[in-house]
Amino acid sequence: MYELLTTDGRAKRGRLSTVHGVIETPVFMNVGTAAAIKGAVSTMDLKEIGTQVELSNTYHLHVRPGDEIVKKMGGIHSFMNWDRPVLTDSGGFQVFSLAGLRKIKEEGVYFQSHVDGRKIFMGPEESMQIQSNLASTIAMAFDECPPYPATREYMQDSVDRTTRWLLRCKKEMERLNHLPDTINPHQMLFGINQGGTFRDIRIAHAKQIAQMDLDGYALGGLAVGESHEAMYEILEETVPYLPQNKPTYLMGVGTPENILEAVDRGVDFFDCVYPARNGRHGHAYTNHGKMNLMNARYETDGRPLEEGCQCPVCRHYTRAYIRHLLKAKEMLGLRLLVTHNLYFYNHLMEEIRQAIEEHRYQEFKKNKINSLRGGENGV
Repeated sequence: MYELLTTDGRAKRGRLSTVHGVIETPVFMNVGTAAAIKGAVSTMDLKEIGTQVELSNTYHLHVRPGDEIVKKMGGIHSFMNWDRPVLTDSGGFQVFSLAGLRKIKEEGVYFQSHVDGRKIFMGPEESMQIQSNLASTIAMAFDECPPYPATREYMQDSVDRTTRWLLRCKKEMERLNHLPDTINPHQMLFGINQGGTFRDIRIAHAKQIAQMDLDGYALGGLAVGESHEAMYEILEETVPYLPQNKPTYLMGVGTPENILEAVDRGVDFFDCVYPARNGRHGHAYTNHGKMNLMNARYETDGRPLEEGCQCPVCRHYTRAYIRHLLKAKEMLGLRLLVTHNLYFYNHLMEEIRQAIEEHRYQEFKKNKINSLRGGENGV
């Protein structure tokens, strides 16, 4: 159940109660594609840095180790030793990202595994069955993420198919949640709005799926090549047609500035690989922009990554030491940067929630963006 606590303009401050705990929104979900954060960050670490939700990937866990194995191990929470909410995406994005390995039909999608080349079929029912086996807190509906750019005709056909698939997902999840051997009979279902940058297709689709009384609503098919401005315009136009009394999730987004702008347009769930990926490439997020720890200027810098940061990395390690670890190709360097970056994102969301509660979000957003644009000269 989602409770809208307050708003500041279109920014929402909410609370989603789930069988695995309460999610305070706006929230950033830390991405653990294969039931692990890349960068050797454990679930104990995730708790220490304030992670509310872990996100895993249906397709990848189906391929390896196999969702039936995860079910035998008691579901994803037991498997990875995590007792807070987990969201699983549906495999639909792989329809987009594995374009050279798949064929889309009305019944579903035929894949070739990126691991061993074996043939896989996934449709709405199969996606729901896999996610039920994983026993995540929130399951995402199976959709097609159309390429960018796409013709209007292709986009309309794709969106219509996604709507038909959503109805099948809802029916199958209701069936699965009533089976006696289902690990999580309270699994939630979020539908996905598509339509690329076609404003009218987006709005019509939002109106259509809003009638289905789902547990939440996502916007997919953004941050796939269009400009940030185009993405913001689509959010501006589309979000008002999604139910305000349900969570709104912008999939795969994004930079801290993207998040600040999307919150201002009514979005309250986010996920992105950026903090972990950039950490593994030697970059640290700070309130004054990103820093590249490989730069020689940090060789004898005895300060933490960010002055005043309360993450376990900044409390104990210096820039100079982390740079040394990176240069020596020690895994600890990557682990420390990923940990700091995830803390930065989680803490940013805490600040956002507080600013909305205190009805000062516009001022907060403006000041934060100005600070973030400071670049490396500011750190």
